[in-house]
Amino acid sequence: MTHKTLEQLTVGAGCFWCIEAVYNEVKGVEKVVSGYSGGTVPGRPTYREVCSGLTGHAEVVQVTFDPDIISYQDLLVIFMTSHDPTTLNRQGADVGTQYRSVIFYHDDSQKKVADLVLKEMASYYDAPIVTEISELGPFFEAEAAHQNYYANNQNQGYCSFVITPKLAKLRQLHADKLKSA
Repeated sequence: MTHKTLEQLTVGAGCFWCIEAVYNEVKGVEKVVSGYSGGTVPGRPTYREVCSGLTGHAEVVQVTFDPDIISYQDLLVIFMTSHDPTTLNRQGADVGTQYRSVIFYHDDSQKKVADLVLKEMASYYDAPIVTEISELGPFFEAEAAHQNYYANNQNQGYCSFVITPKLAKLRQLHADKLKSA
């Protein structure tokens, strides 16, 4: 019996609750884990420490996916259209380096695809893309309260006013790539 080979994508698009909810709807995505990466302070950071902006970490999600169902490139296009990659260290009301737009590549192949996707997407935006592309360092899983946040808190204000509209946009732009399609 052969086991399918899964791959990982690690990205930050502002608050991890939003992008986690997006990827949880995509066909071929096996698991989405909210966490932190890209920091300069050693050791496992807490949510409060990351939110302070002093650790250098970004709020990210690590997506485990089946490349036979969805490609890394398609996942990056979904990423680029699920947030504003033209605002430096900001997504909506969330401001600070912890909310930066970032792609953490796992290998040289992913870096090449990320470079290509950013080049191809540039013409879709009026302002320059500021998404950072960096090699993945340590990834730290966020506290349990931050996992599957949207699924567990859909009636919470942030979910209703920020995440639900993002999901509506996702369903409009990428319906063919979603689990419900």
